[in-house]
Amino acid sequence: MGEVGKAHPKALTLDEVELNKDYAIIISTNGGLWRYMIGDTVRFTHRYPFKFIISGRTKHFINAFGEEVIIDNATKALDAACAATGAVIKEFTAGPLYMSTGSKGAHQWIIEFEKAPDSTEKFRDTLDQGLQDVNSDYEAKRYKGITLDPPDLVVAREGLFFDWMKSRNKLGGQNKVPRLSNNRDYLDDLLKMNK
Repeated sequence: MGEVGKAHPKALTLDEVELNKDYAIIISTNGGLWRYMIGDTVRFTHRYPFKFIISGRTKHFINAFGEEVIIDNATKALDAACAATGAVIKEFTAGPLYMSTGSKGAHQWIIEFEKAPDSTEKFRDTLDQGLQDVNSDYEAKRYKGITLDPPDLVVAREGLFFDWMKSRNKLGGQNKVPRLSNNRDYLDDLLKMNK
């Protein structure tokens, strides 16, 4: 995944993959003349025979600060936060809050709750710890707040995501709310509508 988006990403053969590391899938002709990234990511769990799980999507990640947060990380951390606070999530999305003069970077989470947490601060702290537990890169960036501040949690008004998808003509079963983004395009649009 660290190669996605580079001008000349390195392609690996099966013999070169490492276990428990996320990879973007590329399909190719036998001679390598043509290749296409299908958009899914996989994590190999066994070699010889090779076994893998689908771990996410190449467009749904946050890596603005080298933290490489993928949807699998987000889902596990959100599950822990919901369990700890009694919350039920209806929709969510997250992306980077960029560093500026006097402030560190962070992740901003916009969450529409079906059932609100008993404490939004506890929810945020549990989400943060959950991400650190499942992602060592995120944990390193959060270590003593050197690079990243705790997540910024925005509680969305009821129906925000439905209204946003409708405004983009993206209603229907084939369209889903983008969960993670490496830029602020979705977040900024949603924040404007969250009034």
